[in-house]
Amino acid sequence: MNHFESSLSLKEIFSEENRKPTIILLFGTLLLVTWRYYGSRTLFLAYLVSQIPFINSIAAMAAEWYNYLTALVLFGVLSLLVIRYIFKEPFSAYGLQLGDWKFWLPATGILGMIMVGAGYLSSKDPHFIAEYPLYKGAGASWQMFTLHAAGYLLFYIGWETFFRGLMQHSLAPRFGVWGAILVQAAISCIVHIGKPTGEIYGAIFGAVIWGIIVVRSRSIIPAILTHWLLGLSLDFFICFG
Repeated sequence: MNHFESSLSLKEIFSEENRKPTIILLFGTLLLVTWRYYGSRTLFLAYLVSQIPFINSIAAMAAEWYNYLTALVLFGVLSLLVIRYIFKEPFSAYGLQLGDWKFWLPATGILGMIMVGAGYLSSKDPHFIAEYPLYKGAGASWQMFTLHAAGYLLFYIGWETFFRGLMQHSLAPRFGVWGAILVQAAISCIVHIGKPTGEIYGAIFGAVIWGIIVVRSRSIIPAILTHWLLGLSLDFFICFG
């Protein structure tokens, strides 16, 4: 058997050095497809809302929360289960810790201001205005916007736990830190297909920046906070700007 044939064996792809990348890339693909098809607002409004009569009056908001909660469960909770019960490693090894807060606290403040500025500029783009906020009733009142913001935070906790936590840290031993950052950046960017053009290109640079900060901080917290701030500021300026 030549090298090419041996590299295609199940034994090889589940070898010690390939086990994590194989699990994560297959697992990640399954999760992303499942979320896009079964965690969408469209599916909720078309098939599920009719099964819960009292939801009809708040269907749009419920659909948004369904989308965010499915992301939290699929990307966040399932990632924790993989780390604990499949990899049998501590959460801290995947950036799920306080980390170097003396670095990331001021870094988050600086990057946060940049994200707010990006949100403001994007809020003037007709394509972003047409797309966001995802829940169109978010600007109806401060109470509704606060509820919208809480749902957004849950989404970003799940998102960052998976991409900058589980995926990036799992791939780093096999592909190197830079390789892991670029792979998670590529995959997370693909999920944005269908969004405004500026968001697609911005997602590439954002994913790389968040990946770097997570490595330096040894924590995904700054990525969660600044990613959330970016999305929230965009919606704020569209709703109240």
